[in-house]
Amino acid sequence: MKIALLGYGKMGKEIEAAALIRNHEIVLRITSENIAQLNRELLQQADVAIEFSKPDCALINAKHCIDAGVPVVIGTTGWYDKLTSLKAYSEEKNASVIFGSNFSIGVNAFFLVNELLAKLMANKPYSVWLEETHHTQKKDKPSGTALTLAGDILKYNKNYDGWSLEEKENKLPIYCERIDEVTGTHLVNYRSEEDTIEIMHHAFNRRGFAAGAVTAAEWIVGKTGFFEFRDILRKEL
Repeated sequence: MKIALLGYGKMGKEIEAAALIRNHEIVLRITSENIAQLNRELLQQADVAIEFSKPDCALINAKHCIDAGVPVVIGTTGWYDKLTSLKAYSEEKNASVIFGSNFSIGVNAFFLVNELLAKLMANKPYSVWLEETHHTQKKDKPSGTALTLAGDILKYNKNYDGWSLEEKENKLPIYCERIDEVTGTHLVNYRSEEDTIEIMHHAFNRRGFAAGAVTAAEWIVGKTGFFEFRDILRKEL
């Protein structure tokens, strides 16, 4: 499989390593220095594109891929206010898009567990909060992963009408911390006067995210539609 990498920072290089291990070929590497090469002709040399750049570039890059007829995997976070717009554009163009706030297989299993727990605990006398910790270079706060977790809790638990980075009435708290060299930790806590339930995911490195992105690229080729990465795991249930 031939892959175009849109974004060639730390994650892009990890994805390249994961792709080469699986005998794929990188035919295009786009950075801020060669952005002019992001055109239809060069994109169409690839079977699929993997987008891990910056929030303000993600939508533009994805549309380039859609216009070129190239399936695209979007791992960049911090742009989800434009998700509805991209979905509509994708459906209009009959495109192939898969996105995710996190491409780790472990995190996506964590998402499914969190969703089930949220459904089970929705009407129980428990308060809920989230904690997330990342490296200091991470620009978005809270993380896309935390927002996915929060969204699934809010879908079922009507004690909260939104989330907040500080304690506010009727808001689901998300506590964020930025520490050097922390790849990513997410914790969901339910607490009552009698007990507490915690689920947590801790990433040791970026390799799990990279392997998941390559898995998504392998999966999306030959399919048409607008998918979320955890849809792949849902099909295994």
